[in-house]
Amino acid sequence: MVSGVVESSAIQSGAVESGAIELDARGIRIEGGPRVVLCASLFYFRLPREQWRARLEQVRASGYTCVDVYLPWNFHETAPGRWSFEGRRDVAAFLDLAQETGLYVIARPGPYICSEWDGGALPAWLGLDPELSVRQNEPRFLAQVTAWFDQVLPLLAERQYPAGGPVIMVQLENELDFFDCADRAGYLTALRDQTIRHGITVPLVACSGQGDIEGATGNVPGVVPACNFYPDDDSPDLEPEVRRYAELLADRGLPLLITETNRRHRTLRRLLASGASLIAPYLQSSGWNFGYTPSTGNWGDPANFMSHGYDFGGYVSSTGTERPEYIQAQVLARVIDTLGPRLALATSAGASVPGGPVTADFPTSSSPSALDLDGGGRLVAVPHLGAADTAGTAPVTAPGTAVVNGVPVAVAPDSCPLMLVDVPLRSWGYDGTLTLASADLVAASDGVLTFSSEIPVTVVVGETRGEIPAPTAGAPERTTVGGLTLVALAPADAARLRATDTDGTAHLTDAPPSRSTPPLPPLPPSTVRAARRRSAGAPEQPAGSHELPPTLESLGVYRGRGTYRTTADLTDVDELLLVGAADIVDLSIDGRARPTITGFGAARRIDVREATGAVAVEAVVEIWGHANFDDARLPALRLGALRGLGTLWTVRDVTDVSALWSVRGHWAGLPAPTRALGGWSSTRVGLPVTYTRDVRSDTASALHLRGVVEPVRVSVDDGEPRTVTAEDPWVLLPAGTHQISVALPHHPSGGGLGAELLGLEPVTDWSCSVQDDDLLTGFAATGPSQGQDIQLPLTLEPGEEAWLDVDLPTSGDGFLVRLDGTQIRVTGWAAGECVGRVWAGDGDRPTFSGGDSNIIWVPAGWSGLALLVRGAAGPGDPELRTLRLESPDG
Repeated sequence: MVSGVVESSAIQSGAVESGAIELDARGIRIEGGPRVVLCASLFYFRLPREQWRARLEQVRASGYTCVDVYLPWNFHETAPGRWSFEGRRDVAAFLDLAQETGLYVIARPGPYICSEWDGGALPAWLGLDPELSVRQNEPRFLAQVTAWFDQVLPLLAERQYPAGGPVIMVQLENELDFFDCADRAGYLTALRDQTIRHGITVPLVACSGQGDIEGATGNVPGVVPACNFYPDDDSPDLEPEVRRYAELLADRGLPLLITETNRRHRTLRRLLASGASLIAPYLQSSGWNFGYTPSTGNWGDPANFMSHGYDFGGYVSSTGTERPEYIQAQVLARVIDTLGPRLALATSAGASVPGGPVTADFPTSSSPSALDLDGGGRLVAVPHLGAADTAGTAPVTAPGTAVVNGVPVAVAPDSCPLMLVDVPLRSWGYDGTLTLASADLVAASDGVLTFSSEIPVTVVVGETRGEIPAPTAGAPERTTVGGLTLVALAPADAARLRATDTDGTAHLTDAPPSRSTPPLPPLPPSTVRAARRRSAGAPEQPAGSHELPPTLESLGVYRGRGTYRTTADLTDVDELLLVGAADIVDLSIDGRARPTITGFGAARRIDVREATGAVAVEAVVEIWGHANFDDARLPALRLGALRGLGTLWTVRDVTDVSALWSVRGHWAGLPAPTRALGGWSSTRVGLPVTYTRDVRSDTASALHLRGVVEPVRVSVDDGEPRTVTAEDPWVLLPAGTHQISVALPHHPSGGGLGAELLGLEPVTDWSCSVQDDDLLTGFAATGPSQGQDIQLPLTLEPGEEAWLDVDLPTSGDGFLVRLDGTQIRVTGWAAGECVGRVWAGDGDRPTFSGGDSNIIWVPAGWSGLALLVRGAAGPGDPELRTLRLESPDG
C-alpha cells in the first residue's frame, strides 16, 4: 500500500492507502477489513429536512452500507457571493445524520454534478462572462471553483472517516469523458490540489460515463478511476464488458468501483460477479426537485424538461414508499454479509466454472461471470434474462434449467442466483465441501446453511445431492444432507431473517426493517373543487429599458421569469423570426396570445400577417432550468447557455438561394462546376462534398438550410466552420456580401436540400420586469389578503393568470396533488417552498422525463398550498378542472 496524497511515484503504482481506507486490485479495505460496498444515491437537496433521518435509516435497513451524495454548488451559492448552508441546505447536518445511522458516504462536490439538476449545479451567472470557460483548466472558472471549494471542502474534511464522520471517498467532477475538456490532466490536477490543500485525505475518485478512463481522470496521479455503467438490463453481453474494465484497473493495482449503474438487482448481481468492489446504483432512493431546480436535459427529441418528481424506478419512491426491489436489496446484502471477506477478497475467474461452461435452456449471459472466493471455491452468477409476467395478462414463464458444475439446476425467470461451487464449509461448522448450491446463501453457521429462493433449491455436498422444495412466504422448507441442515426461505422472509437455530428454525423480525415508525393509514383519494382566488398577482420588479432583449441572468434572475414589452412596426411584415428563446416563452402580439414556444433556442418563424402597423409585443419567459448536459444541437442545450427571449427580428424579404453553388470535392475540377445545393453526383456516397456561393443582404440576414437531416458543416468567409443540425438549420449573418461554404455528406439523390436568405431587422426598445424565484415564493407565502371563493373548474383566457389558495386536510404523510386540466401551467408552493410545476393538457409542451410530471407533492407538515395558474394558447380554452388528492403510499 502507498500514500494517496503526496508521493507521486508511489501513486503511479496504483494502490491507494489513505488513512483508514485502502484500495488495491483485491478491493476495498476499511480499517483493514475487506468490504464489498453497496451504495445508494440519496440527495439531501431533494428531500424535506425533516425526512432526512427516516430516508437514511431506510437505506441502512435495505442492507446498503453507503450513500453517495452530490453537493450542488448552485444550491448553496444562491447568487454571486451569497452562500447558504442552513435549513434544507445544511449538508453538514445531513452528513452527521448519515454517521449516526451507520452509513458511509461518498461525497460528490463537483464542481459539475449533472444529476439532471439545474445547470448540472454550475451557477447560471458563470455564462455572463464571455472569457470564462466552464469545466476547463481556465483561470476564471477555477477562481470560481476555488470559492465553492473553500466553502464546502472544509465541511467534508471535518467529516472524513473515521476521525470526524462517514466520508470514505470524495469524487471530483462527474463523467468528464462526455465533455470536450481541452486539458483534462491540468483541470483534474487543479481540482485534486485544491482538495489536498483543504485536508482531504480519503481517496479521490473520478468517474467515467462512457468507459473513457483517461478522459474522466486525465490519468492524474492520486485520482482513482471509477466507472458508470448503464447497460440494457437484458443485454447478454454485460459481463465481458465489465470484466474488461475490472482487468484494466487491476493492472493498475486498483479495484473496480462502479459509481453509477442501473437499479435492478438482477443486474447488480451480474456486476458483483464480474469483479465490482463498489456498486452504487443510481437512483435507488428517489427524491423531488423543489423550486426552479429541474434541468432541461439530455434526453428527448431533441431534449426534455426534467419533471419535479425525480424518480427512475429505484427501490424507494420520491415520497418514500418502498417498492418490491427493496426486498431484493435486502437479500443481496445478506449474501454479501454471509460471504464476508471470502467475497470481498475474491478475484475474477472470468467465465471459468468447474465442470465446464454454464449452459442454459433460457436466455442468459453470453459469458457468465465467476469469482474465485478467498479461501477456496467459486461464486457463479447465472442470470435468467427471461421475464416473469406479474400482471396476470399472460402465463408466468416457467423456471429454466442451467447446467452448473455438471449439475442441472432450476433458475427462475428474471433472476440471477449467486451460485456457490466447491466452497469449503469448515468455517461454517461442517467438515466438507459445498459442491454446488443453486440459490443465494443468506446465512451460514454451525452446520446450517440458509438460502433464499422462490423455486426448489439444488444443493450438492461432497457427492451427495439434496433438494429443498420451493418455500412460500411464512413457510420455510428444510432438509438434511449428510448431517448438514439446509433451509430455504422465500425472499420476503429472507429479508426479515434474524437468526437460524441449529435445527434449522428461522427467526424473522416482526415487520420488514424499513421505517423507524410505521406509516399512518393512507387517506382515501379525494377531489378538491373549492379555492380562494387572490385579487392581485405577484409584483414585478422593473428591470430597465434595453435596445435588444437582455438575458434573464443579466437582469439578476437565475431562476424565475421575466417579462419583455415593446411596440413593433409590422407594416408590410408577414413574419417574425425569434432566435435564441429559452426556456418557456409565452408571446403575445397585438393582444393575441400565441402557442407557447419551447424550442431550446432554435430559430422559430412566426406568422403575423393578421397584424399590421405599430402593435404591442409582450413575452413572458420562464426558466425551467439550465442545461445539465452539453448538447451542441441546440443553443439552449449547451452547458452554460443563458436564458431569455433571445432576439426578435422582422423578416423584410425572403430570397431563394438554392441554386448557383460551386462544387469542390470528389473529382470536381476547375473551373468549379455550378450546381444546386446538394446537386453534385458521384459514386463517393457518404464522403463530404463542399458547396460554395456568395449571398448578399443590405441588412442582417439569416440563411436557412432547408431539408437538413444529418449535421452539416458551414463556414462564413473562410471562418471557423460550425455545425448546423436539423434541429436548428439557421446561420445568422451581418449585413453585406458573404461567401458561404456548406460541407455535407454526398447523397446521390441530392437529399432534398434547399436554401433561402431572410433579410432581417431587429425589434428594438424593450422594457423589462422580472420575478425571480425568491419574489414568487415570498408572494406565495403571504396568503390571500383579499380575494374571492371560487369553485372549480376555473377557465382562463390564453395568457391570463390566477393565484389560488387551497385548503388541504390534515394528513400524516402529506399529499400528492394531481391536476386535471387543459392548456394550463401550474406552479405550487407550500411552507415557503416551491413544491413543483405541472404543465397539463397542452400539445405544445416538450417531452418530460423523471417521475410523474402531472403531480405536485406536498410533504407532511408543509402547510398551505398556493397555486399560480397560467393559461396557454391552443385549440380550446385553458381550464383547471379539479385537484385530486392522493396519499403518497396509496
